[in-house]
Amino acid sequence: LCCCEYVDRRGERNHLAACCCDCEELDDGCDRWLTCKSLPPGALERIADTIADRLRVPWFSGAVKINVSLVPPLVLLPVFLHVAALHFLLGLIILTSLPVVVLWYYYLTHRRKERTLFFLSLGLFSLGYMYYVFLQEVVPRGHVGYSQVVALTCGLILMLAALSRAKKDPGYLPILAGNEKPSHQGLPDKSVRGSSSGLHGISGAASSRAVNGEAKGYSRMSTEQPEGVKKDWCTKCQLVRPARAGHCRLCGRCVRRLDHHCVWINSCVGEQNHQAFILALSFFMLTSVYGITLTLHTICRGRTPFVALFYCPGAYSDYSSALSFTCVWYCAIVTAGMGYILLIQMLNISYNVTEREARLALRDNTGRRLLGGLVIDTGQYNRGFLCNWGHFLSLGSSPPQRSAEDIV
Repeated sequence: LCCCEYVDRRGERNHLAACCCDCEELDDGCDRWLTCKSLPPGALERIADTIADRLRVPWFSGAVKINVSLVPPLVLLPVFLHVAALHFLLGLIILTSLPVVVLWYYYLTHRRKERTLFFLSLGLFSLGYMYYVFLQEVVPRGHVGYSQVVALTCGLILMLAALSRAKKDPGYLPILAGNEKPSHQGLPDKSVRGSSSGLHGISGAASSRAVNGEAKGYSRMSTEQPEGVKKDWCTKCQLVRPARAGHCRLCGRCVRRLDHHCVWINSCVGEQNHQAFILALSFFMLTSVYGITLTLHTICRGRTPFVALFYCPGAYSDYSSALSFTCVWYCAIVTAGMGYILLIQMLNISYNVTEREARLALRDNTGRRLLGGLVIDTGQYNRGFLCNWGHFLSLGSSPPQRSAEDIV
């Protein structure tokens, strides 16, 4: 392939120069629209798939496909923030609508069980753009020292390093080869269940709703280990999984000690990357709060950061201050959301319960709500605050032991 050629989703060789030609789905859709005929089912999806497949850029070994979900944050975020800086009312409308749009898109993709890079792209580009605005609009005012800029930069680098580690293997269970059929003849039929590992009292007639990756059709064949810990059989991955492991319907894999699938890193959070995930959230919170404080001290002199966030009379005196103040509010909204996620994670760790186990316990009414419903205590793995944190800090420190069932 030359730099402008590619193999499309149908396996045919194409060229970027012909990307606007020979689109049967689009031609048929236009013909039906002109003749006032309704589109056949799935026509819009096929047109969107064709456009997404042809969205490519030249590269040395052939044209590289661009993920469509990466584009909106790169284009819309700067536009919205600059428009919001024009007037206070515009800023209020845009900053109020942005979280609503993001949540709507999250529920749309989550309901369709789709993986998307939109949230990861939005998070990384937001970090880069906020840092750019800080260097271009805040630092030149002379109220921020070099040591403070270095501290903010180091926090950003540490957060990105932790995020990179969190993007790695969360603890996927190995997938057997296609010609291998795992044997489970020794498993008693009476132990077939519809529950998730680690939860008691859930019958095989459990709800068919998917709960954090668990869906109807997962027959569970539990075996008692010498320690009395149950293992489950996953019909999708065709393997026996250890206690607290779960199947993610978005990744299509079983993960050890599955907590949840995080859209912000476009990956699961499990046994191998949970610590890095918490570390990335913590560094983000510290860096974001520090950057917000430095910016408010610069554009709203003489006021505390909390007061300046709600009352800063000179914020819209010039466009540079207005843009900085708008970015501060955008950072504050994102920081509040991430702070809530971090709080829930810290509480779950303190009670040694995963997000997946909490959702399943709520579904089957097997757990008890604590702290106003912020945490669900299943009671099975809770060994006290210090022991729970000690268990969390030791995750991934030693390679998981593989039993005879896993090997088979």
